[in-house]
Amino acid sequence: MNTLKKTIYITVLFLLSSAAYSQSAPSDTANNKATTSSNHYPEVKGYVGIVVPIYTFSNDGNTLNGESSFTIGNPWGINIWKSKRFGFTFEFTPLLKFSHTDNKVANIQFHPGVLYRLGHEYTFIGRVAYETSGRYGFTPIINKVVKRTAHNTFFVAALLPVRFGNNHAPSLTAAFQFGIGF
Repeated sequence: MNTLKKTIYITVLFLLSSAAYSQSAPSDTANNKATTSSNHYPEVKGYVGIVVPIYTFSNDGNTLNGESSFTIGNPWGINIWKSKRFGFTFEFTPLLKFSHTDNKVANIQFHPGVLYRLGHEYTFIGRVAYETSGRYGFTPIINKVVKRTAHNTFFVAALLPVRFGNNHAPSLTAAFQFGIGF
């Protein structure tokens, strides 16, 4: 099994085991459920996911992910909801790069931002980005909860990372993310 398949297999296995563990956790009493309902803030939620850049536009040259190498990210984060509609988010994302000759952690980004619930399970997320590669920028995101259970949320997101710095032309990337919140 090649390294990419192993990485995807391990990540999916982790996501599934996280969902199973959180669903098998002891249930709260009726009183505890009332005090932890979504009407009481601040509310802290965690999540983990997979992000896949699709296509990058840049004056240095446009690139399709997978053309000469494949990049995949594994975001881990915490959302702190201050009210029903507004919150703060803190995320770390290691980005793995696979090619025919090499595979490595190519970059780690610190990705703090703000959350704004739009309704109908959609959330706008505005993040700033600081990367170990020397790049920086911002990332607008539209997030959609596709399934909500008693203990988890499963989501998909469309991202448009914009990056500057480190002697490279500015870039815009279209990316897709999916994950599980707990």
